[in-house]
Formats: sequence, C-alpha cells, structure tokens
Amino acid sequence: MTQLTAAVVQAGSKLFDTPAGLAKALGLLREASGRGAEVVVLPEAFLGGYPKGLDFGVRVGSRTPEGRETFRRYFESAVTVPGPETDELTALTRELGCHAVVGAVERAGSTLYCVALFFGPEGYLGKHRKLMPTAAERLIWGCGDGSTMSVVDSGRGRLGAAICWENYMPLFRTAMYAKGVDIWCAPTVDDRENWQATMRHVALEGRCFVLSANQYLLRSDLPGDVHPVQGDAPDTVLIGGGSTIVSPLGEVLAGPLRDGEGILVAELDLGDIPRSRFDFDATGHYARPDLFTLHVDETPRPPTRPHNR
Repeated sequence: MTQLTAAVVQAGSKLFDTPAGLAKALGLLREASGRGAEVVVLPEAFLGGYPKGLDFGVRVGSRTPEGRETFRRYFESAVTVPGPETDELTALTRELGCHAVVGAVERAGSTLYCVALFFGPEGYLGKHRKLMPTAAERLIWGCGDGSTMSVVDSGRGRLGAAICWENYMPLFRTAMYAKGVDIWCAPTVDDRENWQATMRHVALEGRCFVLSANQYLLRSDLPGDVHPVQGDAPDTVLIGGGSTIVSPLGEVLAGPLRDGEGILVAELDLGDIPRSRFDFDATGHYARPDLFTLHVDETPRPPTRPHNR
C-alpha cells in the first residue's frame, strides 16, 4: 500500500491543568483516528502547556517571588517520561493501531524539556528533546542533546520530529535527512505567515512529507490569575494556528488552518517520496562528501555521570 492517511491537530493546551490536557489529547487522537488517520501529530507543548505571554517575573539580574511561584505551577504540570500520561497515550495508540507524535513538557529531575513523544501500535517508542529553546523559552526549558534525535520506523515510513524553530537549524535538518526521514513532524507554536514558507522549504529540501501541528490558543484558555502581556480580553488570540500538511515537492495538501481549533487530514502517496528524490537527495546523490562533512555527536550528555570503580 502506498497510501497513508495523516492528520495534524490544531488545538490549545491546558496550562497548569495536565489532567484536562491529557483528556483533551486523548479525545483528539481518537477523533483523528476515527477519520482514518494512521499518523497523528499534536502541537508543541500540548501536554504541560505553552505559557504564551508570561514572563515568569524575570529581568536581567533579578527574579520575583511571583515568577518563582508561576514556575512552580508550571514545573508541577510537566509530565515524566515514562509516567502516567505516557501510559495512557500508550494504551490508546495500541487500541487504535495508529502512530502519534505528541508535544509535551517533560520534567526530568529539576529541569524541564520541550519534547516530542512518539507512540505507535507497539506503545511508547521514544522522544526527541528540543535542542535549543528559543529566546525566553530558555528561562523555563533546558537544552536537549544528540541522544534523542529520534527517528521511528512505522513500517510505512520513517517518522522524525523538529520542534518549532529547530526547523531553522540547517545542521539539525541535515542530520535528520541523513537518517532517512520520510514524514517530518513539526509540532510548533509559530503562527506567522512566513512559517508556511519554512514548512514548504523543509518538504522540498528533505523531499519528505511535512506535518506541522500548531496550537490555537485564546486568552480565555489560560487560568484567570495569570496575566499575559497580550492583555486580559478573553477573545485575545495568543497563538493563531496555521497547521499544514505539505508534500515532498512542496505542494500544500491541507491547510493552513486559521481562526479556530480543528483537525486537518490528508492522504499521503508514499510513492511521491522516491519520485521527488529522483532529482534531489540532500544527503545522497546531491551531496558532495568530498567537500562537506557533518559530525553529529549522539552521545547522551547527562550533567552527572557515575564513576565506575
């Protein structure tokens, strides 16, 4: 079979309410599967929440008690991997027989990471930690290392993930192309119009399908006791969507979706992958290894290592 049905989910996360966020994720995955989706992508930080517009009381050289309390709430809303939330997602993807890529905030020790979690009919399959949090995200998230640059073979295609502005990292993209990614999953919160050009470029450069899932988040979706810089009017749009599905030759198959939550579904013709790579393979016949080489360190880099006597 050369046809695969894929879906991207556009929805807002539940900040400081992970049980509600998990229930929403499970419901959306079930809905997408009910529409025939075999691969489903949920947005960046869907579990744990994306705190758009919050500053955590930070100025250069100072932190406020109120900001520390906001971080405590955010920290306690993050998920452990593995943990109860991944167990429920595992059970659901086993039941549905589908693959899912779910954006989450992972708590490991006392550090948080933005992650993409991979699930399939076999259960939990692995994770990718965002290598470089963008701008103020560095206040709340740590940096991933090369050990979680995951690629998952679904049996119908190889899934990989680049989270939000990782899609702008040329060397990361090259490393992932070399792993043979066929279906490039891009959980994001970037709702700018020029994000669409980036997704089409990645599809063309990697000669892969691109599934970009974005949040659609209103001020009314946040707790009433936090105050984003965008203002407190309930209908203020904090994240404006723009989810899309793109073919290996840069053709938009679905989206971009604006002005609300929803699920985009598209039929992917997997035969388009070798057809598109006929005249361009970034890390194959179009590469010049005599001129350019890339060294990728995939060694786990924990802050502490046990000393073996």
